[in-house]
Amino acid sequence: MQRFKNMTAIVTGGAGGIGAAVCHRFAAEGAFVWIVDTNEAAAEKLAAEIVANGGRADFSAVDLTDRQAIHNFVSGLVSAGQSIDVLCNNAGLMRRGALMELSEADWELSFKVNINALFHMCQAVIPVMQKQGGGAIVNTASQWGLHPAPGHIAYNTTKAAVVAFTENLARDYAGDKIRVNGIAPGEVRTPMLESNLARTGRNIDDLNALVPYGRIGEPEEIAALVAFLASDEAGYLCGSVVEITGAQAVA
Repeated sequence: MQRFKNMTAIVTGGAGGIGAAVCHRFAAEGAFVWIVDTNEAAAEKLAAEIVANGGRADFSAVDLTDRQAIHNFVSGLVSAGQSIDVLCNNAGLMRRGALMELSEADWELSFKVNINALFHMCQAVIPVMQKQGGGAIVNTASQWGLHPAPGHIAYNTTKAAVVAFTENLARDYAGDKIRVNGIAPGEVRTPMLESNLARTGRNIDDLNALVPYGRIGEPEEIAALVAFLASDEAGYLCGSVVEITGAQAVA
């Protein structure tokens, strides 16, 4: 399929895990992909992989906690004559701990990366999409933003905010033909998950046993959902947050 031929897609947190799979998927379907990630070396490597596979991609190490850096990045694309057809707000971080275990710095950083970055990125991109006559935005929330897991109050709260942000943004800009949707993944085999397994002493089989479908998700499966939501095939989906969990209850 070439659902994104001649389109430009921005993917934040694009260098690893779900983000990298999303970048590969968009590129395979014809998009020019902008990989935005603080890990510049990983973003550069991913862009090179996509180009080597016949796709089109570039990268930028944008500090998503810096409003001006975000606006400068978007302004640079517009000045270069690029459209912005798809925005995937995928960047995020997890700081663990219940309320009394969490530092103020971790609480504030969670909001800066997991929700404030969406606010600033969308403020920069939506005027571009309005002038173009439309676009698609897909935000990465979490199953835990809908059904909180214990001991992760900062992550759960910010991901719940992503859900509310998505629904509000969709309602406000549907009239501009800007479709805004979100995804709420459960457990997915990513570097973040694998590092947590190493910390807790559990393994993949332990997590698979918790999923009614029999296994946790793969990044490529999440990327397929993102691509669908961003495509014209989902032309009437606007303001939805889709859980993709294998029917798993909160771990």
